[in-house]
Amino acid sequence: MASSKSPPWALSWRSNTLFIIATVAVGLFTDLFLYGLVVPVLPFMLRNRLSIPDNEIQSYVSNLLAAYAGASVIFSVPAGWVADRTSSRQAPFLSGLAALLAATIMLAFGRTVAVLFAARVLQGISAAVVWTIGLAMILDTVGPENLGKVVGSIFSFISVGELMAPVIGGALYEKTGYSGVFGVAAGVLGLDFLMRLLVVEKKTAAKYYDELPPDRGVEQHRTHNGYGSVRRSEEDAGDRDRGSTESDALLPNKRHKDEDSYKIHHEPSRIVRALPILVCFRSPRLLVGLSLAFVQASLLAVFDATIPTEAQSLFGFTSLQAGLLFIALDIPYLVLGPVAGWAVDRYGTKLAAVFGFGYLVPVLILLRLPSDRILSGADNVVLYCALLALNGVGLAVIGSPSVVETSDVVQKFNKANPGFFGANGPYAQLYGFNSLFFCAGLTVGPVVAGALRDGVGYGNMNLVFAVVAAITAILSFLVIGGKPRQNFLRGLWRRTRTS
Repeated sequence: MASSKSPPWALSWRSNTLFIIATVAVGLFTDLFLYGLVVPVLPFMLRNRLSIPDNEIQSYVSNLLAAYAGASVIFSVPAGWVADRTSSRQAPFLSGLAALLAATIMLAFGRTVAVLFAARVLQGISAAVVWTIGLAMILDTVGPENLGKVVGSIFSFISVGELMAPVIGGALYEKTGYSGVFGVAAGVLGLDFLMRLLVVEKKTAAKYYDELPPDRGVEQHRTHNGYGSVRRSEEDAGDRDRGSTESDALLPNKRHKDEDSYKIHHEPSRIVRALPILVCFRSPRLLVGLSLAFVQASLLAVFDATIPTEAQSLFGFTSLQAGLLFIALDIPYLVLGPVAGWAVDRYGTKLAAVFGFGYLVPVLILLRLPSDRILSGADNVVLYCALLALNGVGLAVIGSPSVVETSDVVQKFNKANPGFFGANGPYAQLYGFNSLFFCAGLTVGPVVAGALRDGVGYGNMNLVFAVVAAITAILSFLVIGGKPRQNFLRGLWRRTRTS
């Protein structure tokens, strides 16, 4: 029923699906961009502004990066818990930006190590809030049936911020000093603040209209929030594609058994009542789905940490030249991310996860070829760029399965237990755990990669991560999307022919 109050100014486009998606995408982009923008500046800031001795700078830089990751891990789940208990996600979303603004000001003017550490902690808190609430807003807006392609598109966009920000930060500092770096940061923050201030959530807009603007009706929004529309699992898709057979009469019993596995039959403990998402961890699909985010983030961080050092070692590149190599990795990610997300929505999470991580196994191993110097000079640089581009394809494919898979599992729990998770459901809590696993991967990846590269060399380091990708592909085949069926490939072939 429409509200008696007059609607906010320009409600139609402020609650438009594309504007909401763009607002969340810019928020996530800002977080990663500002994180990476100051990374190449930190050593100079410590040396020139704080007079830290050269032999201690690496230790301080590592600790400052760890402060960011640690704060993100610690605050991700509490941010989700708070978001699921507030009537609007916009207020906590804006609070995350306030923390990021304070962190940027402290980095720009801080004159002590304590201030810099406090700034990095605030950046980590902002990341926890933005990622947790941003992904929850996306699910609220587009529903589970479109989550894959939207998340794939967003991850493609924000990957530019993650991979190119250090290059831009280094170039700006070299040409303009601190003023250029933090001037760009202020501009990005201003755009982000304006969009977050203007955005209106679908459930807020629904109070003023009997029908939402044409892009997404209120009924669809209510159905999603009532969890009556659950993303089709791969098993259900296979059942529908097979057509009517003599076994169809057994399907209702099978579906009832599947739904029953998500019901809560016992009295939850005090801890579960305080953090209801914990009950969902009894499903192995949730834990493996979150593990996909950990491995994905680890692989992204490995490239971020090792491309500059390997480029300098192999080719004698400057920091700017090494940064340009990220373009080879990033273009496939940017172009193929939406396509890979659409494939997840169409063919399921199992296929995307198995193919993506399985594909990364050989292309990670092949990254040893430039180090073996089978080619020389510019040809070796071209070979390295080509291999990075091949790895970018794999990173695009693995971008969506984790978020889509874990959302599907939690939504099944929510549908099977009406009211247990509260009015907003447990989705912000879920994305809090997703952020926790992702940030843990960003923390562990560079540390392990650096130790392996120094200990066994760049080629063998990539071999180790190829083994990790292979194990992840096997786990994905066994667990993601449910247990594999004998007719999985046959059902997939029929869906491909009818698409």
